[in-house]
Amino acid sequence: MSTTRLTMAQALVKFLDNQYVEVDGVQSKFVAGIFTIFGHGNVLGLGQALEQDSGDLVVHQGRNEQGMCHAAIGFAKQHLRRKIYACSSSVGPGAANMVTAAATASANRIPLLLLPGDVYASRPAA
Repeated sequence: MSTTRLTMAQALVKFLDNQYVEVDGVQSKFVAGIFTIFGHGNVLGLGQALEQDSGDLVVHQGRNEQGMCHAAIGFAKQHLRRKIYACSSSVGPGAANMVTAAATASANRIPLLLLPGDVYASRPAA
């Protein structure tokens, strides 16, 4: 057995692509795809990992973080909470724009996976 080296983003994409749920003895894929807006601090190379090998994940590039998240909520409701879309944004205002949708999903008990951007750990805070 050999070791496979992956970046964090490559490992995340593979992980999301291999999530399944089982209901009444029937397995189905849980994460159908990802909505994303690429920008500063966007989850350590997620765009590159999705371009290299997205597996069966469908990738949609959004224009507004809140709209993406509300679309993901609608998708999960339509599929009776058995399928989801992940949502990724850039750091700062992009991540803040997802907060309203996160509250909506939480209040309605809808699964919503948010992957907000982050700053590099090696960069000191200003």
